[in-house]
Amino acid sequence: MKRPSIALAALLGFSLYTLATMLTAEQSLLSFGRELISRPDTAQVVIDLYLMAVLACVWMYRDARRRGRSVVSVMPYFLLTAVFVSVGPLLYLVVNGGRDE
Repeated sequence: MKRPSIALAALLGFSLYTLATMLTAEQSLLSFGRELISRPDTAQVVIDLYLMAVLACVWMYRDARRRGRSVVSVMPYFLLTAVFVSVGPLLYLVVNGGRDE
């Protein structure tokens, strides 16, 4: 099974950046989220981002089912997607490969 190197590079780079940002942030992740959705202009970006996250979750679910796996097998990816959006799908690609097994 191939491991997509672009997805791995993106996952590592973005995860390290996210970790560094969270360690130096002056507010919690929840406070930051509440602040983002309090204004229409930033709320639009958050809504757009989470619409894409839902589409990624649908794709991961369908891909897992096609591979004969249960919905339980993708739940950790769904959780990561709910919190960090792109980390869940990127990790799914790295772990499961980009092509059929």
